[in-house]
Amino acid sequence: MCGIIGYVGGADKAVEVILDGLTKLEYRGYDSAGIAIIENGKLFVEKKSGRLENLKSVIRTDKESHLGIGHTRWATHGVPTDVNAHPHVSFNNKVAVVHNGIIENYATIKEQLRAEGVCFTSDTDTEVIAHLYAKLFDGDPVTTMVALKKKMRGTYALGIVNSDDPERIVCARKEGPLIIGLGEDKNFIASDVPAILKYTRDVIFLDDDEIAVIEKDKVSVYDAEGRLIEKESKKIEWDMDQASKAGYPHFMLKEIEEEPAVVEKTLGIYVNPKGDVDFGETFGKIDFEKIEQIDIVACGTAYYAGLQGEYFLKKNAGLKTAVEIASEFRYSDPFVDQKHLVIFISQSGETLDSIMALKTAREKGAKTLAIANVLGSTITREADMALYTLAGPEISVASTKAYTAQVTMLYLLSLYVGLRRKAITKAQYDQRLDKIYVLSEYIGNVFFQKEKIKALAAEIREKEHAFYIGRGIDEKIAREGALKMKEISYVHAESFPGGELKHGTIALIEQGTPVVVIATQKDMVEKMLSNAKEVKARGAFVIVLTKKACKELEEVADRMIYIDDIDDMLAPLLAVTPMQLLAYYTACAKGLDVDKPRNLAKSVTVE
Repeated sequence: MCGIIGYVGGADKAVEVILDGLTKLEYRGYDSAGIAIIENGKLFVEKKSGRLENLKSVIRTDKESHLGIGHTRWATHGVPTDVNAHPHVSFNNKVAVVHNGIIENYATIKEQLRAEGVCFTSDTDTEVIAHLYAKLFDGDPVTTMVALKKKMRGTYALGIVNSDDPERIVCARKEGPLIIGLGEDKNFIASDVPAILKYTRDVIFLDDDEIAVIEKDKVSVYDAEGRLIEKESKKIEWDMDQASKAGYPHFMLKEIEEEPAVVEKTLGIYVNPKGDVDFGETFGKIDFEKIEQIDIVACGTAYYAGLQGEYFLKKNAGLKTAVEIASEFRYSDPFVDQKHLVIFISQSGETLDSIMALKTAREKGAKTLAIANVLGSTITREADMALYTLAGPEISVASTKAYTAQVTMLYLLSLYVGLRRKAITKAQYDQRLDKIYVLSEYIGNVFFQKEKIKALAAEIREKEHAFYIGRGIDEKIAREGALKMKEISYVHAESFPGGELKHGTIALIEQGTPVVVIATQKDMVEKMLSNAKEVKARGAFVIVLTKKACKELEEVADRMIYIDDIDDMLAPLLAVTPMQLLAYYTACAKGLDVDKPRNLAKSVTVE
């Protein structure tokens, strides 16, 4: 969600560095942006609602400052306006604050400050932080931050500058992502890695309740009580080339076309030279024969990846598996204990609902596994075990290659667990593992249909509604296809099990309504043909997505999209790519901002 960048150094101009960092954070989603710098001992702030270009058009980049903070805001408290944009400034015009999170007791603090004569200018919860820090400041940023944190309740990643302390940035986090970038004669804070990749790949990950003071040649980290602690730095393996468009019109298309390489890399890292799935020491002494159930918890696209994982684990590991939405998990009084393995899937590793669900599972004694794409992210540090997907930086808000990486990982995991539980024989394990090696090639073959899919997108671009139907595992990926169409093309797209059409949903079909019929499973083709005929008879524009061998579906289709004849278990993973392309080209045909769809954020770090 909100993006944070901070810089303190010697040679570079702060405004240029911060604007560059904010540009790299645009993909997170935002509705306003702002900068605060210390120049000649005085605080200067500029902020604008709307796109970052609005801020860039009014701020001078040659200002002589070497310290500052910047922010891209996604509104929670207060509508998107210049006044509500961050940074927020204290009553004495000395302190500026950028904040990602929600201060739950801000109303109480606000009333107390008003009683002391403080006037407020915005509708945000963040403004109370600026005023409170200024009132509490005792000359020491660490003791001031300790006192501030004790008065606040909620979630936050904070960056604060103070003209009375002009050489330092103080920051803190509680259930909000914040990293420190380490450079030569310069240091940074950021909410996400891409903001600082241009300058450094050496980072420190702050943990909950920690405080840090950033100077140009020194970084000091403290615990919740202000005691100095040692923190190990990590090296990010991504580079700027991976985080750039590389000539593509949008990050989303580039990331879809990186999916074959993601599959290859996943197999190259997690399958050893002997041809066995190898997760190293990840699972330690876990006896999978004593695990009675696996629960998969995630949000959005990661949740839909989890649905495929459920299918794999049932088929390959013979394990009872349940999938739950993270925001509902901890409120449902989940029945998990020491005999459960709970898997949390998150691209960013910073999804707050998933982090809070993880804490609930851990409190109940369950074993926890994180699957995430970002090294050192909160969810990987909080879980008992972690596996990293190898998608590299995913910049487009709509997740594509990260989904493919997650599902590939879950397939490998299901084989790994199945062999250890003796749910499959070594011969079955080898055979099923071999089948995934064609996946990258077959995904690549989908791209030969790009022009065909692009033409199809032009046909449906004016439609307000679309429906996706499937049966079995195909119904699960129908959900992901509909989500992609919704989030970037703004078409009201819904998914339904094919067998549920007669139970109400067929009433929604009108003349020309696009219906995507997904039929990748051999034993479901006849039933899906029947469902396709049902919607066709009521005027639907039928788009069939199936394997090349299933020619019988052509009789009812207005348009056909084919995938290669891959194993049924892996066919749904292959079928996702053309659905991603259909959503992408529909958004392009409508002239929409594909990488930054309205109202959405890449990483949802508030509840």
